[in-house]
Amino acid sequence: MKEQSVEKHTQYQPLQHYIWLPLSFVMLVSVFGYAIYELGNGRLTLQTILLLGLMVLAIISGILARMYALKLQDRLIRTEEQLRYYMLTTKRIDSGLTINQLIALRFAPDEEFVGLVDRAVAENLTPIEIKQSIQMWRADHQRV
Repeated sequence: MKEQSVEKHTQYQPLQHYIWLPLSFVMLVSVFGYAIYELGNGRLTLQTILLLGLMVLAIISGILARMYALKLQDRLIRTEEQLRYYMLTTKRIDSGLTINQLIALRFAPDEEFVGLVDRAVAENLTPIEIKQSIQMWRADHQRV
């Protein structure tokens, strides 16, 4: 596994980022252009409209699948970090922390975690400020 840091922790899913997204964009532009061409020539048919609708539906379903997976993963991270804080302090984590702050805190090792949580609450640190404050990066190779 490659080493992660604040500069290099984003992940790319090759099938999605390099195949599905570009191909979807090309297909949508092509079908939309074809529909405009057919409309301009007065030959717009039901099949062309259905093809355009099918392309839009395919893209929407792909986007929704990705959004749902990320939302679920964010909820799991929130729960994990709340449990980790409780296990380290026997206290509940401050409810003022945003989900994005909690997601950023997952990279902090246990030795830095509690102090960084307290600092994030006190100073209202942004996720990038939290990530930049981490001294010993804890990699997350499970992110979708």
